Amino acid sequence: MARHSGRRARRTSPRRVLGYLLGTVATIGAWLYLISAAITFGVLARSGTSIAWLFTTLAGLGATACLLIALILLTRVLRELGVLSPAPGARGGRRAAR
Repeated sequence: MARHSGRRARRTSPRRVLGYLLGTVATIGAWLYLISAAITFGVLARSGTSIAWLFTTLAGLGATACLLIALILLTRVLRELGVLSPAPGARGGRRAAR
């Protein structure tokens, strides 16, 4: 098998960056909506509507998931733009070290 002399430089794709940015904006918008829904359902739950506790919990979990996804997408944007470098241990394991 032939060995490669070096790694190819990866070009930044504007479409990929734009897609990541649009995804980040969409998930942050969903996060804001779910936070406001959780607050509204929380007010209803405290006033005596017991099913609102379920909706408050679901909205809170959904908001947590949206924020996590937004942070992952933002990290990918910053890696594509070259602001962040890849993780130090991302090059391979024991087999790659041989």
